Amino acid sequence: MIPSVVFSDPEIASVGLSEHEAKEQGFDVLTGKFPLAANARALSLTSAEGFVKLIGDKKTGLVLGGQIVGTNASDLIPEIALAIELGSTLEDIALTIHAHPTLGELTAEAAEVALGHPIHI
Repeated sequence: MIPSVVFSDPEIASVGLSEHEAKEQGFDVLTGKFPLAANARALSLTSAEGFVKLIGDKKTGLVLGGQIVGTNASDLIPEIALAIELGSTLEDIALTIHAHPTLGELTAEAAEVALGHPIHI
């Protein structure tokens, strides 16, 4: 998995399949999108513009891709790349303890949205 990053303001990062690509390849897609505006660390940095979006396979739960728009997207995308590379599921990400308050929590929150049990939105 090779992430793509645009070093703009805000940053944009992507890895794996987009939602459209996953559907084209025949996956029954689950998506979870979590806004930076609902993350305490993003708010403390006054950088609440953007989101983290995860794409998963409904049948297996496997993470297929992810996109991030927002501050430090380039630092957050490797977790999603590693999840895809290792064959991790959305549940694996949701159950991973992320330090609080951090931007890293955004990925877990997006996984929880995809699984249908978000806590913070």
